[in-house]
Amino acid sequence: MPKIRYGMVGGGEGAFIGAVHRMAAALDGDYALVCGAFSSDAQRGRRSADALGLAPGRSYPTLDALLAGESALPAEERMEVLAIVTPNHLHAPAAIAALDAGFHVMSEKPMALDLAEALAIEAAVQRSGKLYGLTFTYSGFPLVEEARARVARGDLGKIRLVQVEYSQGWLSGPLDREGNKQAEWRTDPARAGLGGCLGDIGTHAFQLTEHVSGLTVEQLSADLTTHVPGRRLDDDIAALLQFENGARGVLKASQIAAGDENGLRLRIHGEKGGLDWSQMEPNTLTIRWLDRPAEIIRAGGPGLEASTTARLRTPAGHPEGYIEAFANLYRSFGHALRAGQTRPPAWDTVDWFPGIADGLRTMTFVEAMIANSAGAAKWTSLADVLEARRNPS
Repeated sequence: MPKIRYGMVGGGEGAFIGAVHRMAAALDGDYALVCGAFSSDAQRGRRSADALGLAPGRSYPTLDALLAGESALPAEERMEVLAIVTPNHLHAPAAIAALDAGFHVMSEKPMALDLAEALAIEAAVQRSGKLYGLTFTYSGFPLVEEARARVARGDLGKIRLVQVEYSQGWLSGPLDREGNKQAEWRTDPARAGLGGCLGDIGTHAFQLTEHVSGLTVEQLSADLTTHVPGRRLDDDIAALLQFENGARGVLKASQIAAGDENGLRLRIHGEKGGLDWSQMEPNTLTIRWLDRPAEIIRAGGPGLEASTTARLRTPAGHPEGYIEAFANLYRSFGHALRAGQTRPPAWDTVDWFPGIADGLRTMTFVEAMIANSAGAAKWTSLADVLEARRNPS
């Protein structure tokens, strides 16, 4: 089967996430990188294209040039999917332009700078009929799928409590004022958006919470803090959550937890027991019961759901993690594209991947957190926040 031709905006030399996207897209052999606008610096962009072995003429100085150049090529040669790996402020303009030009989009998260931009992307998806995916990477881990499936089939009983924590320490000092490019743009409101830690990793925690629990957060009560003097966006957040079924939750995300690496942990408790998954030990899922010994479930081991084993790539005992989870999203996106689908499959199917619905939920979460933290209300309704954006008075 011919490879899916994709291009990339951003992700040139020195960029972290662009290389991750390229590794993920390459892992199953489904994709071929054919073009790119890799940098706003023309020389850096050309060097990046040369290093990646792109054909002459397929390195473009701007996104507009890329879309025009690719649109002019014969259908069997032109890019089919645009991967967006820029800082956040370019996510929405790039996605809308690509969709309107007739290209599918796989975008880095968060979806946009704010909910208004997210709704503009939603409109572009609807009028274009093209696929739109978001790389909420952690939902691609096999044992995250196993956790979701076990909650969905009722193993834990009615869910009562959801606890999610995402703890990093890399921004404990003023890296954003010391020349660290990753820190600079993530703490700049013009490039990062409304939230710092909130948009960067808080959205991951929120998306994982709703995806695995199968529950919708109805209301939240938020605390946003900036610890490092002079920093313009939050670097430490917390929220109390109220879910649709009466369950309660706690979400904590921080980038100033000095010494922590990438401590994403999800715990979900029902009437009968609770499960526990950690990104830094991703091949283990623990379930603890009220009335019997705990279960330690291992990737590649016996008793896994078919949707879990479909996401595995190595036998039991062979570590697999971040890149493989990322690749699972690209593989599912590719399957949907080849099948002619215009939206992600249902969330309980093998080929599910995060899309426009996840993007809108996470951007609604961001705005609800900011509104609640800044206001006097005890609780803020996510539905009210979205409705206010959809239908401004």
